[in-house]
Amino acid sequence: MDIGLGLPIADPARLLDWARRADAGPFHTLALLDRLTFDNPEPLVALSVLAGATERIRLQTEVLLGPLRPTPLLAKQVATLDRMSGGRFTLGIGVGGRPDDHAAAGVPVGRRGALLDRQLADLRRIWSGEPDPAAGVPIGPAPTGPAGPPVLIGGFAEAALRRVARFADGFLCAAPLDWAGRLVDTVGEQWAQAGRPGRPRLVCQINAAIGPPATVEAATRAITDYYAFTGRGGWGAPVSDPGELVDLVGRYREFGADELVLYCYGADPDQVDRFAELLA
Repeated sequence: MDIGLGLPIADPARLLDWARRADAGPFHTLALLDRLTFDNPEPLVALSVLAGATERIRLQTEVLLGPLRPTPLLAKQVATLDRMSGGRFTLGIGVGGRPDDHAAAGVPVGRRGALLDRQLADLRRIWSGEPDPAAGVPIGPAPTGPAGPPVLIGGFAEAALRRVARFADGFLCAAPLDWAGRLVDTVGEQWAQAGRPGRPRLVCQINAAIGPPATVEAATRAITDYYAFTGRGGWGAPVSDPGELVDLVGRYREFGADELVLYCYGADPDQVDRFAELLA
């Protein structure tokens, strides 16, 4: 099972340090979340900068809010990042559930699912080199592979789970283990029904913070701020006990995850080294 790092969002200038340390360590992926009406870096721009600062580690959005972006421009941005990173980019994409993000983008929140369905089909068409219907010419650059970069779908609703077999290469599962099984089983059943070979890649996520009390407290505050809209106190609290984290990583490995991404809301880049030592 691969281990990835979900980057903190509070201090974008420190992400270069995070990326360089992770690139030198055992980590498989650097991931970045997406919001519009929040104080976070835009993920495609940020990951493009980090691509230039790294050599081997993969770059991933978890998840990019696709319907907030015009599809032709998104296709061009993703293909550019894919090419300039040497094929190291994976597009994790979903609809998002915050009405304020959609209002700011002028996108009806009630149509976000239908918009994403069309967008996913159009992205594949554009990346394959088909001419744009309006312009009559292709939109370049071409990605590194004929189908474009790997695509992962994130979400919880039945409609989101159905998209994996229709459009994607894998499933981003942010649900805790005690109810992730139902989601993964549904995705697997639909994958088989669609006649797709093998199984979808499974990427899971947990919040984690390892270090001195100040580091854990900073991460907890950042998570509390991010999830304040839920009205649930303690929602998303990070795993901060080293033994508990090692045990949980083992449980995800037994669960069958291909990758586990540790989301680190605390900005201290020393966490990269602590995770590397703990999980070696």
